[in-house]
Amino acid sequence: MFFASTTFTWIHTALSLIGIAAGLVAAFGLLRRQLLRGWTAAFLAATILTSVTGFLFPFGQLLPSHGVGAISLVVLAAAVLALYVFRAEGGWRAVYVVSAIASLYFNVFVLVVQAFRKVPALHALAPTESEPPFAIAQGIVLLLFVALTFAALRAIRPRTAAAA
Repeated sequence: MFFASTTFTWIHTALSLIGIAAGLVAAFGLLRRQLLRGWTAAFLAATILTSVTGFLFPFGQLLPSHGVGAISLVVLAAAVLALYVFRAEGGWRAVYVVSAIASLYFNVFVLVVQAFRKVPALHALAPTESEPPFAIAQGIVLLLFVALTFAALRAIRPRTAAAA
């Protein structure tokens, strides 16, 4: 079943924004060596629903957004398995961190794309999304998420006896 209503679009957008907000809180919790279970569950649920609802819009052909959604769902599956099945123990801790932050990145990537499409001032800077302002914005977002991933991986490493 496909939806094209304004209400459905608002629900999809709200889920995306909830996922981003909750994901940022959960990610910054990781930097403090805290697994914020409520924020994490909200992030994962909203982000999964965002990706799934993205496939329910009418489309005649596969679009780049479908590719991002499919990749996001695979990465989210890894995050859910790592956290809820393997309890983020041992190497699964790193799998969770990388996959959770990567799925948050995909959601923010789409947010930037939508901002350049819908915000008139940004659209004027990059009407085809191939202009330097768009590439710079996406490059900055990517670098921030790579840095966040490395910082979170460093923070979640088990402390050694000498460091404790």
